[in-house]
Amino acid sequence: MKSVLLIDDDPIVRKVLSKTLSAAGWEVREAKDGEEGIQAALEHRPTAVICDLLMPRCNGFQVCRELREKADHLPGLKIIVTTHRGFATDRLNAFESGADAYLVKPILAEEILRLLAGNETLPASPTNSTKGPAPAAKLPAGNLLRFWGVRGSIPTPGPNTVFYGGNTTCAELRADGQLIILDSGSGIRLLGQHLAEEFKGRSLELNLLLTHTHWDHIQGFPFFAPAYIANNQVRIIGYEGYRKGLESTLAVQMESSFFPIGLRQLPSNISFLEQREMEFHIGPVRVRSIFANHPGICVGYRLDTSSGSVAFLPDHESYARMRLHPRAGGAKGQETLDYCRAEDQKLVEFLRDVDVLILDSQYDEAEYQTHIGWGHSCYEDSVATALAAGAKHLFLFHHDPSHDDARVSRLVGHARELAASHGSELVVEAAREGLEIPVARAGLAKA
Repeated sequence: MKSVLLIDDDPIVRKVLSKTLSAAGWEVREAKDGEEGIQAALEHRPTAVICDLLMPRCNGFQVCRELREKADHLPGLKIIVTTHRGFATDRLNAFESGADAYLVKPILAEEILRLLAGNETLPASPTNSTKGPAPAAKLPAGNLLRFWGVRGSIPTPGPNTVFYGGNTTCAELRADGQLIILDSGSGIRLLGQHLAEEFKGRSLELNLLLTHTHWDHIQGFPFFAPAYIANNQVRIIGYEGYRKGLESTLAVQMESSFFPIGLRQLPSNISFLEQREMEFHIGPVRVRSIFANHPGICVGYRLDTSSGSVAFLPDHESYARMRLHPRAGGAKGQETLDYCRAEDQKLVEFLRDVDVLILDSQYDEAEYQTHIGWGHSCYEDSVATALAAGAKHLFLFHHDPSHDDARVSRLVGHARELAASHGSELVVEAAREGLEIPVARAGLAKA
């Protein structure tokens, strides 16, 4: 005889379903919570299980996983999850946990009988759009750079960070008809709002370049409005890190334990382009990469456009400063010294004659003494690198979360004095949210 197990902590629901199913010829057993239901299923081996999602002593997700792990004892078992909540994330997670169907209460008798009688299942949550791309909106003429997030490590909103900003890393480059986003820290939320207002529903082609996947460089992506617009094309470009694939890494922070909408549920057309080569193109924009001295897989980018070049290296620590520092236990041999100088020189050559350099400058030299090996630079090294490379315009970047506006301004003043002491015409500024500057080979001038 066909048998069904009802697992629900609501006795009224059990009573109504039991009456309906019994009248249709099903043998019905009941359990008042998830733990009791799992035991009953293993003991009686029903044809089907109808399981509530929210229950004490094992919720519906747990029941699905437990029963599927015991598939050898429960061959052919159909599991129908029921709930009074219609969240898309819950639906997706139920299917991933092993459910065959997902019903939102109140449940119609004919609906549940149809599912039990046949092989019908309800569709899971919608995934990324598979529609063909709509024509993308054209960008206004001119190449420009905007800062949307300039802070390192953690967002620091408040009255003491109003001028430079408290959002984590994000910059926008519009160049040669391409919209390129550099990192997706919390600042990308503001960028998304701006784009939504500017283009008012017209489809966009977006290129998101990730330097690495530390949280302060990706944490804003779940709040990026263009990712929720079906006609938008979002290309996420970077290099594989600790996890297998960029998609896997970005998906983790959007799992249901942390966020109500999963990465694969976003309606935009999202693609992941994991690079193996250190040079590629985004349209006519030439992009070159270099590995940074920072924990994990982390790169910096140089983007050469028709009107000038921009280098973006938000996280980096001088090899020589780190490896040869006595407190780091660095070796003092000539071989080590030569190696460190060679690695630092590679970066200098990578940045040679760049028009604008956005560079990690989190500390001053005194602060660095307690942060050796953290993967971040002091502004003194940033100035030295910019001078050696012949950069035209240096932006101190990745401001320390403990630095208020006054502190950042003082560091800028010291950096300018240092550059001037070498007789250089290097322009030094601190990156700040909202700053918009045109790209030009003679350097960048404020708009």
